[in-house]
Amino acid sequence: MKILGNIIWLILGGLVTSLEYFAASIVLIVTIIGIPFGLQSIKLGVLTLWPFGQEIRHRETSSGCLNLFMNILWIIIGGIWISLTHLAFGVLLAITIIGLPFARQHFKLARLAFTPFGYDVEFS
Repeated sequence: MKILGNIIWLILGGLVTSLEYFAASIVLIVTIIGIPFGLQSIKLGVLTLWPFGQEIRHRETSSGCLNLFMNILWIIIGGIWISLTHLAFGVLLAITIIGLPFARQHFKLARLAFTPFGYDVEFS
């Protein structure tokens, strides 16, 4: 069932948002300063390609201030726009009853796209 959900997900906005993540990662990795942001973008792009069955967990680390600083920079660099893309797809899909599971995935990804540092993604 997860495979079918992920295939439908690609059609209903997953492919578009993953391409957005991968394009952003290329632009960010070109600079040395943007490498951590580019790596986060790649991680989120892979998650956006196949989100059903994946878990997002808050990472308990001692670098809380660093995560906060990196998340603020991420929002300024462009995380807000990617998050808004997920919100727009989520709202469009939530209008129909059939699209509710996909809207839920977009809302989950919107939160992660807004502040990705400090979270781990477990691929199953």
